Amino acid sequence: MSRLASVASGPYAPPTPARELTVVSADGARLHVEVHGPENAPPVVLSHGWTCSTAFWAAQIQDLAKDHRVIAYDQRGHGRSPVSPECTTRTLADDLEAVLAQTLARGEQALVVGHSMGGMTVMAAATRPRFREHAAAVLLCSTGSSRLVAEARVVPLRAGGVRTWITGRVLGSRAPLGPVTPVAKSILKYATMGAGSAPHMVEACARIVHACPRAVRHAWAGVLEALDLDHGVRELDAPTAIVHGASDRLTPPVHARALAAALPQCVGLTELTGVGHMTPIEAPDLVTGRIRDLVTTYVAVTGTGLEDEHRATPAQNKEGA
Repeated sequence: MSRLASVASGPYAPPTPARELTVVSADGARLHVEVHGPENAPPVVLSHGWTCSTAFWAAQIQDLAKDHRVIAYDQRGHGRSPVSPECTTRTLADDLEAVLAQTLARGEQALVVGHSMGGMTVMAAATRPRFREHAAAVLLCSTGSSRLVAEARVVPLRAGGVRTWITGRVLGSRAPLGPVTPVAKSILKYATMGAGSAPHMVEACARIVHACPRAVRHAWAGVLEALDLDHGVRELDAPTAIVHGASDRLTPPVHARALAAALPQCVGLTELTGVGHMTPIEAPDLVTGRIRDLVTTYVAVTGTGLEDEHRATPAQNKEGA
């Protein structure tokens, strides 16, 4: 990832991974995967959101990699994962399953964390065998399962057909975002972050979001506009916690409350006053702390599993097997 796609220093600068690999999904799509931290530590899998990348999790990785094995991957078309013509909730689930299969030993369990579209990835994979095998627990950050465009408050109009139509056109626009300027940062902050977000947080988010190719942004916006994963929420039977910003305009808190009501095993909903959509960057310590709590409660360390044929060997990793 180039420096332009992330900040180069500070708490949101992406750390160097212990190893990198290329995972091949069911349809042949190639996914960039990073592994941070000691191999024999409890695993945490991070799935980022729309227009983001592994860099989005920099603050969590810097902290957790001291004593966790942190696995982060770029969604197809994002970050260092090449563009794919297939953009559906099915392929989101396929990709997560492929990452779990290639980075965890047979039967090894992890905490799976999803932000925004990453949370939708988890919902889409809820009934998948690999997901059920490997997900000891889940943390959903700033996400929803349906009616995303209808409920969004990015456009300052009353709820209704006009606002929904305009919101869909804004989010799905093919227009380039251009360079990261003060004006661009102000717009991004209004749409995605709380009013009190510090300038270095806004800068980090802007670098990541502006690096996403506009064709990828447009393609996945269409998937989000038509999203209906309510059935996946009802099938997500792993213990699941929710963290949500009370000032989130992209996925307002109504989504978090609906998830909490529908999940078979909701183990807590935390609404953060003054925080917008980018919870892992806006409230890094709280999100990291929630991850640590869930790992302590639900994830058992079962050994490295490196000898297990189920996990890719270092040689395979290098070759992208």
